[in-house]
Amino acid sequence: MQKIDLQQLIGNTLRWGVTIACIIAAIGGVIYLVQHGSEPMPDYTTFSYTDPACHPADYTTVDGIFSGIFSMNARSWIQLGVVALILTPVMRVILSFFDFIQERDWLYSLISAIVLSIIISNSIKGF
Repeated sequence: MQKIDLQQLIGNTLRWGVTIACIIAAIGGVIYLVQHGSEPMPDYTTFSYTDPACHPADYTTVDGIFSGIFSMNARSWIQLGVVALILTPVMRVILSFFDFIQERDWLYSLISAIVLSIIISNSIKGF
C-alpha cells in the first residue's frame, strides 16, 4: 500500500482552497457588477442593520448563503468565497493532525487537536 504524502496534500489544499475561494468571490463580483453596475453610488456614510436594503440574513447565515447562491445573489456568492477562504486553514489543521498521528508525533498531534477543538467550539458556540 502506498503511503500518502500528507505534506504535499496540505500544500495543495492551501493552494486550491485559496484559488477556489478567489474564483467564487470573483464570480460574485461579476454577478454584482452585471446586476448593479449601472446604479448610482449608494451613500456609504451611514449603515444600519435594520435597513431592508441590506438583508443581512440573506448572506450571514448558512441557509441564506446557499439559498442566495441558487438565486444568483451576488452577496451570497462573495460570502461563500469568504467562507471557503476561512475553511482553507481549518482543513490545514485537520490534515496536519492526521499527518502528526501518522508520524507518531504525539505532542504536535495533541497541539493540533487542541487548536482544532478551539476552532470548532468557537464556530459552534461563539465563545
